Amino acid sequence: MDAESGGSAARTPARRKRPWSAELLLAYQSLGVVYGDVATAPLYVFKSAFAGGDIEHSAGNEEIYGVLSLVFWTLTLIPLLKYVFLVLRADDHGEGGTFALYSLICRRVRAGLLPGGGGGELAVQPREGSALRLSSVRAALERHRVLQRLLLLLALLGTCMVIGDGVLTPAVSVISAVSGLELSLENKQHEYILLPVTCAILVGLFTLQHYGTHRVGFIFAPIVCLWLLCISAIGVYNIIHWNPHVYRALSPYYMYKFLQKTQTGGWMSLGGILLCVTGSEAMYADLGHFSQSSIKIAFTSLVYPALILAYMGQAAYISRHHNFENINHIGFYVSVPEKIRWPVLVIAILAAVVGSQAVITGTFSIIKQCCSLNCFPRVKIVHTSSTVHGQIYIPEINWILMILCLAVTIGFRDTKHLTNAQGLAIITVMLVTTCLMSLVIVLCWNKNIVYSLGFLFFFGAIEVLYFSASLVKFREGAWVPITLSFIFMMVMCVWHYGTIKKYDFDVQNKVSISWFLNLGPSLGIVRVRGIGLIHTDIMSGIPAIFSHFVTNLPAFHQVLVFLCIKSVHVPHIRPEERFWVGRIGPKQYRIYRVVVRYGYRDVPKDDIEFEKDLVGSIAEFIRCGDSDDQNGSLDGAADYSLERLSSISKGLTFQEEGSEINGSDSSILSPDNEIYQNAIAPKAKRVRFVLPKGAQIDTEVRSELQELSDAREAGMSFIMGRAHMKAKSGSGLVKRIAINFIYEFLRRNSRGSVTAANIPHASSLEVGMVCQV
Repeated sequence: MDAESGGSAARTPARRKRPWSAELLLAYQSLGVVYGDVATAPLYVFKSAFAGGDIEHSAGNEEIYGVLSLVFWTLTLIPLLKYVFLVLRADDHGEGGTFALYSLICRRVRAGLLPGGGGGELAVQPREGSALRLSSVRAALERHRVLQRLLLLLALLGTCMVIGDGVLTPAVSVISAVSGLELSLENKQHEYILLPVTCAILVGLFTLQHYGTHRVGFIFAPIVCLWLLCISAIGVYNIIHWNPHVYRALSPYYMYKFLQKTQTGGWMSLGGILLCVTGSEAMYADLGHFSQSSIKIAFTSLVYPALILAYMGQAAYISRHHNFENINHIGFYVSVPEKIRWPVLVIAILAAVVGSQAVITGTFSIIKQCCSLNCFPRVKIVHTSSTVHGQIYIPEINWILMILCLAVTIGFRDTKHLTNAQGLAIITVMLVTTCLMSLVIVLCWNKNIVYSLGFLFFFGAIEVLYFSASLVKFREGAWVPITLSFIFMMVMCVWHYGTIKKYDFDVQNKVSISWFLNLGPSLGIVRVRGIGLIHTDIMSGIPAIFSHFVTNLPAFHQVLVFLCIKSVHVPHIRPEERFWVGRIGPKQYRIYRVVVRYGYRDVPKDDIEFEKDLVGSIAEFIRCGDSDDQNGSLDGAADYSLERLSSISKGLTFQEEGSEINGSDSSILSPDNEIYQNAIAPKAKRVRFVLPKGAQIDTEVRSELQELSDAREAGMSFIMGRAHMKAKSGSGLVKRIAINFIYEFLRRNSRGSVTAANIPHASSLEVGMVCQV
């Protein structure tokens, strides 16, 4: 069992086999979280497609049929075929999104730029026919550092565009919903009401996020479900009443005829048609919040059929109404029968508000993945479910998204520029996913490279066509996602670069075991009474903070514990698997290493309980002895550089003065079975360990336990390091700005070490170090 894994419970909740009832429940919840965006796209797709004004409507309806054909095949090829049937299968321990693909590639191939984060082994051996091609692709990525940097930049670009989409989608969804009031209000009234109502709804939406995906899904799912049933019923009515032959437009022939006739105007309209697949990437990014099966069930059984009927119904209505005096006459609301227009308007407003939920939760997921790969400053991650690992809430990101969303809403005030910006963000993320997915097919799935190239060229060609139509609208709003992506990418690149330099500094300045052992049992310093807990992120070796501390203050505690806290991807760690204890150096040094593991739903105990469990685990380790007793080597030349950690199933309990003792299973009555140390100071704690019945310990173990109890009575101190990064003298201007200013600013304003922040301790001491990198 690995101390860094979840042990026997290492299988994450996302991997567990759920009953069908649970899958159906998740599918229902996903309607309100994943599909709100794509479900509300009919509100503005046709309006955006004809917004350019360069397309004239002929009596033969070639333009209307062409747009419908493009919408149908875009929905079928990208969300259904690409994401539902292919991309969703490429999950990373239940997580989805751009960085999930990057993480998969880095684990299978040594292409990770972060030291120590290299790849693992292929899960399945490649077939003989593809082994040669596979090995050549792997070798190219492992050999050329330029390709590794390009791979990381590609993943960062997709991630930044997802965050940009998280800013734009709520604005588009809400302002599209509120703009429906334009049909019933005068223009002046509408201008005064639109912006305040939109901003108020956005603030309320982001405020709801702290309740978690589970509760938000139950709140929003009925709205989206009702909306999908509503638009599909209206679509069927319009098809039957206005144009029963509109189904002919589903033929790809009408796409060709449309582009041939409209040429430049038709190519420009692709930027609006693209919006029919908005939210498709959210299906993959939100994978950690639900499961593959639940997302597939919801999309194929309800979302996809309802959307096709809705678009066909709109096209059927527009094909019989050619007098477009105003672009709003191509919108969704005019195709709704007048008798039910007000109820549908209310449902549409609610559904459009829900539409932003998908990309918000997707942004939370992808930020979490960036943090785990050290590509984003540390933020607080709140897990809102004990059964689904990916259901999280990030307060800082939530409020940043809200501020940026309000800013673009107030800045643009209309849907035309917002949809242009949203379209470029959507298609850029899809292009990045296609490129990374082609590598996953050949490197992780061990398929022939022909399949990988086929996937890349087929979907890449479609998306490049849409990308070109979106990029041409750079000055009409498309500059927003590019600007946001540049800012977020700069933050990620600087943080990643600073993390690499900090790691290199720690490795180069790590104290060698041989130097440490040559100091002798006293370590060449004064050993004062008490237990010193030295927090470190490394699980082997002596951190640089130790030598830095003793160099400046040559005194340390009589018992030293190098404490490492690890968070694992399971909800709970069983108490008997929480503490892993090992020894550094010979027994007389009294130095231990303890690894404490917490699940993401575990709540750390308070300082007193934590200290009791920690000391009890060390005492149990001492009583049981090393499984590989270094002092017991026959040749007397034990290799102390080899550290071995042992899982402590149950720590040895101890009692302090004033505590009641339950002696039903303990023996503490005589000096032969009790370790007792009288207090030197009148107010010091009196500590004694409670041994199991019939326990036999030798003199050496008794002496070590006695010294541990003596140190516990004297108190515990928690020592942690804080590194201040500084570029070396002679470094270039770019490096000095990146390290001295940007990275240090991000470090000071980000969360401290998650592990250190959750450690309860009675007293603490922070040791500052300047890292010259």
